[in-house]
This record gives sequence, C-alpha cells and structure tokens, in this order.
Amino acid sequence: MAKVTEAFTTYDAQANREDLSDIIYNIDPFDTPMMTAAGRRNVTNVLFDWQTEALPAEQLTADVEGFELTRAASQPTVRQNAIAQINHRDATVSGTQNGSNPAGKKSEMAHQMALKSKALKRDMEKIMFGTSQVQNNGNATTARTTRSLINWLFTNTQFQAGGSDPVPATNTAVVAGTTPVALTEDMFNDCLEDCYKNGAEPSLVFCGPGNKRVFSTFTGRASARQNIAANEVVNSVTVYTSDFGDLKILPSRWVRTGDVFLIDPRYYRVAFFRNFQKTPIAKIGDADTNMILAEYGLQVDNEAAHGVIRDTTGLAPVTP
Repeated sequence: MAKVTEAFTTYDAQANREDLSDIIYNIDPFDTPMMTAAGRRNVTNVLFDWQTEALPAEQLTADVEGFELTRAASQPTVRQNAIAQINHRDATVSGTQNGSNPAGKKSEMAHQMALKSKALKRDMEKIMFGTSQVQNNGNATTARTTRSLINWLFTNTQFQAGGSDPVPATNTAVVAGTTPVALTEDMFNDCLEDCYKNGAEPSLVFCGPGNKRVFSTFTGRASARQNIAANEVVNSVTVYTSDFGDLKILPSRWVRTGDVFLIDPRYYRVAFFRNFQKTPIAKIGDADTNMILAEYGLQVDNEAAHGVIRDTTGLAPVTP
C-alpha cells in the first residue's frame, strides 16, 4: 500500500523526543548463598583467633571397688587462627555526568556504587567458598589472604586417588585427585555417615549447578509422594532426608565445579576487621571517586562440623 502523498513521517522528523526506559536490565548473578548462611563476627586484629576442643577418648574399663585414683591429664583447647584480607571496588564519575539526569538512576555515582557493592560481595563469596586459597600473613609488598573453606576441611572428606587433604596447621593446600568421577548417592551418604560418626550435623548442601541436577536423580526420590498438577513436571530435590537428618540442597554459582559441601551453618562465620565501608577519594580534577572496601576473613569454628566431597565431575547426568 502506498504512502499518503506529502505525509510527514518519522523519517523526515528531526525533533522527536527519544523514548528511553527508566528500567535498567541486568541479569549478571550476584547472589552469595554461603555468605548469607554464615554467621558474623567483628574482630579487633587482622590476625584473629578462636578455640576448639574435643572430648577425651572413650574409657571402657570398669573400676574395681575401692579403686585408687590415677589422675588423668586435663583436656586442653586448641587455638586456631585466620587472617583478614582486604578487597575493594571503586568508581569514578565526572562532575558533568554527576550533574546530569541519567535515565533509571537517581545519580550516576549512586548507581555505580550500588553495582560495585554487589560485585564486592560476589568477589568475597568466590574467594572464601569457590577457590583453593591458602592463608598468607602478608608483608609490605604481599597482600594478606584468608584461607578458603576447601583448605579448612580434612576430617569428613572424600576424594579420588592421587588427592590429599589440606593441613591447616602447616598451611598446606588440598591436592586434587587425578581422575574425577560422577557424584553418586552412595558417595553422598558415605560422607554423611562420616559426619555423623564425628559428631557433625550438617543441614545445608552447597554444590554447583551440575551436581544439583545429579541430586535430582538420586533413587531415594523414587518413593516420594506429592501432589502435582496435571500441567506440571517436577524433577527436583530441594531437601534430602537421610538416615542422619534432613539437608537442604542449594546450588551455588561460585562453588568449585567438583566440590559438594555439607555444612552446619552454626560453625562457620565471616569475621570482619572492617565491615563494608564507603570512602570518598581525594579529588584530582573534575571527577569524583568513591571506594567501597571490606577487610574480612573466614572463620571455620570447628572443621569437623562440616564435610566435603571433592573430585567429582560436577556434570549433570546424561539422559539417554
């Protein structure tokens, strides 16, 4: 159909106002499930300490009537320590842009700092729970680093041939097994049994998305009963009821692909020497710079309260 003769169109117009949405779309992930579940502690030194203890070994020999006491040694506590590291994010915005009226933002600097705050929390989550970082006390030229969770756990662990547990006392890192294998329900229950034998009562499981899909294939699900609408398909496990208690299964984007953590949230925390703080940086021209910073470390109150399965492929099962 032809255009009406001499009709003025948008192709001719020079002054139509733009239509820019006030909504800014961003789907980059910034969730921090393991930090969210963790406790909090404020510390007054970058090197901070706590204590653990264990009951004496079982004493199964009966005493004779009128026995003479042989004094037993008292049970000492064990002193643990960790270090606080520094991480920051910053943003710089020109004076002109600060004076502008950007769509979808109260101010450019406020928007940038909101983004950088989320990014900093994500950085911390990945450092503490998604890396194999050892402790470094640092010096004038070397940054301090806190020990990540994988390098705390050595009691309730499963790994493949060629691997080894970390030794926190000597700051030795975990060693990966040579051949990863697919996660199985037996592996998971074996780790749970180890936890139970050593007094642990984990209630949360953190794993990557591939292993989360593996959980949904566990055969224990075959006996489940639930009401499902005719137009729904349900193939997901969010709570695993085991012989040793119920555990909530939570996927994490930041956990290492092959790791499955069995966690008791009562026994780990993020220790802050300096909690999140925003600092304006001195101006050197017509621009403003703000920095957000945290100085923090991971405190694992008692590593035997948790478990970990390492050296899995972290892949979802292949459907024939």
